[in-house]
Amino acid sequence: MNTIIIISGPTAIGKTALAIAIAKELGTEIISADSRQCYKEMKIGVARPSDEELAVVKHYFIASHSVSEELNAGSFEKYALAAVDEIFQKHTTAVMVGGTGLYIKAFCEGIDPMPVVPEEIRKQVTDGYQQKGLIWLQKELQQKDPAFWAVAEQQNPQRLMRALEVLYATGQSIMVYRTAKKTERPFRIIKIGLELPKEELHNRIHIRVDQMIKDGLEEEVKSLLPFRNLNALQTVGYREMFEFMDGNCTLEEAVANIKTNTRHYAKRQMTWFKKDNEIKWLPATIESLPFIKELL
Repeated sequence: MNTIIIISGPTAIGKTALAIAIAKELGTEIISADSRQCYKEMKIGVARPSDEELAVVKHYFIASHSVSEELNAGSFEKYALAAVDEIFQKHTTAVMVGGTGLYIKAFCEGIDPMPVVPEEIRKQVTDGYQQKGLIWLQKELQQKDPAFWAVAEQQNPQRLMRALEVLYATGQSIMVYRTAKKTERPFRIIKIGLELPKEELHNRIHIRVDQMIKDGLEEEVKSLLPFRNLNALQTVGYREMFEFMDGNCTLEEAVANIKTNTRHYAKRQMTWFKKDNEIKWLPATIESLPFIKELL
């Protein structure tokens, strides 16, 4: 049976390097499961694989869309299933790598179709979050959608905004559209999670953020100012730099905030992935490669 190996884990842990090593070893290709690296206009702030890395192994869902396109877990499911079908025409294995847990879940299990949200409602929610902050999102959902609030990632603005959009657009909780019916896939799925001691992961995050600044994150964010209200730009690394450009903080404060918020994001990622009992956890080192090959 055809097999897909999924490499997951928090940001900055080294998923890309290990996925490329696996794909090279198996002579196959990679599907990214990152909800931001797919945007052509976003490179530095999303730590997209380098041109050299992309030249080594073919990647799908990297710089494949524009920030003006509205993507979600459902659209990723369709894209990734088509990509894996293409890969399986040439190889018996494929590799998926990324830290967007909902995208990986949609690929593995299927996802219920979500209602279409009018652009004016999406803008209303985005503007409300930008002007009033996370506390406003939390209060709105706590009061108006207690069923969702009880199981929500309460510190994750992306998830909260999506739930509020559905509520405003339909008058119903997003929970109505989650039936939890698992779709069986016609291929074997092996899930690998990468982990490191917290201090080591935090150090990697800080080094990565400093490198982003050196690589020109400020210039990249400036080029994206016309698109700042789009959903794609409601992202760690970009929000903080927009605050700096608005004169609300210094560059040093923005960098410190990016590091703090990235650590928080990594913690949320680990909380998500640790709930999946099918994931086999390994150290985030190249030495894990032989153990992964043994699972095939």
